[in-house]
Amino acid sequence: MASSQANEESKKGSMWVLDQKLDQPMEAEAGRLRNMYREKKFSSLLILRLAFQSLGVVFGDLGTSPLYVFYNTFPKGVEDDDDVIGALSLIIYSLTLIPLIKYVFIVLRANDNGQGGTFALYSLLCRHAKVNTIPNQHRTDEELTTYSRHTFDEKSLAAKVKRWLETDAYKKNALLVLVLIGTCMVIGDGILTPAISVLSASGGIKVDHPRMSNDVVIIVAVIILVGLFSMQHYGTDRVGWLFAPIVLLWFIFISVIGFVNILKYERSVLKACSPVYIIRYFQRGRESWTSLGGILLSITGTEALFADLSHFPVPAIQIAFTVVVFPSLVLAYAGQAAYIIKHKDHVYDAFYRSIPARFPGRTSQSQTEGEELDFLNRCRDAGVVHILGNTIVRARRDSGPIKKLAVDYIYAFLRRICRENSVIFHVPHESLLNVGQVFYV
Repeated sequence: MASSQANEESKKGSMWVLDQKLDQPMEAEAGRLRNMYREKKFSSLLILRLAFQSLGVVFGDLGTSPLYVFYNTFPKGVEDDDDVIGALSLIIYSLTLIPLIKYVFIVLRANDNGQGGTFALYSLLCRHAKVNTIPNQHRTDEELTTYSRHTFDEKSLAAKVKRWLETDAYKKNALLVLVLIGTCMVIGDGILTPAISVLSASGGIKVDHPRMSNDVVIIVAVIILVGLFSMQHYGTDRVGWLFAPIVLLWFIFISVIGFVNILKYERSVLKACSPVYIIRYFQRGRESWTSLGGILLSITGTEALFADLSHFPVPAIQIAFTVVVFPSLVLAYAGQAAYIIKHKDHVYDAFYRSIPARFPGRTSQSQTEGEELDFLNRCRDAGVVHILGNTIVRARRDSGPIKKLAVDYIYAFLRRICRENSVIFHVPHESLLNVGQVFYV
């Protein structure tokens, strides 16, 4: 018997015998890894540290939404106080239902061994149901991996959904297409949302410097975006430690400003906690439905809670959102709503104008410049002709190409973006009279 087994092994070759010997320690190592993951626990101090770091990585987009939500909700201005309260009620319940209840307490639990994202959910489905085009439920794979499968009752809803997905091939393909579409939407949100947030934040420069051109704001936003994306290769840990204190201070400031504005302007905005104002808001008509695009901006960046789950554990993200992010956002939106009710014509830049005058960063000079800008805008609407003095510098005709390039293009561009008043005030050409001189150098 032993001789026949030896002859059989000799026929299969020495490599087969070596593979059999290697498989045993690999299976034992996989078992130890599987048990190690199941027994892995985080200390309370480590959870708090990771929750602090997650502020700088996960909640950047969600935290900067107060910069532009109300302006995009009311692009044509505000007519009634109940409209503001209704929009605030929609924002509060959107933040409560989507990020807080859906993501923090439900979706974060549906992780794939600590991994989050669309493909992690798809991998989890493929492990429990035969919905993948490539077979992935081999016994050898299950023995050599740290992933695990759970059994469930055949009469349960999960079993019925599993059998329904496995019946037809088009259902499997449709599920794969949905996964790809979801991934593309996350990528698109990751491209668009930072641009909107940074551009809105850079626009705050014009509050203290109203004469600054929009081109300067765009250039500043581009420089900030290039700097942010160039720092990503340093890793999540360093980026988290760098931005977490900044984002924490941001949430503290917007919550304090919102609380002060509620006490100072209109405490009745607290009525927005009642969903009755949502019903009244939709009774306005078509405009209330079209404004939902602005309301949707209040929850942009929510998908990062699940997509960035591989960098931080579930308790860290839950603590950061429920303790810091959610209360700060609610106070910030409520404070802006209170300010807009008293200053309906300031909805365009309500976030910056709602900052108290004695708060760091706001001076009486900026308020005076803002009043001058409002006066000029009212004159423009009344049809007053504005006289604008310009001094144009040109290169002589006999100048060299380098000098012409420097004077006629580079210098003219820099001068235009720094001193083009007609762009700042949006004065129409028929109401603008340009006078000045042309100097040839």
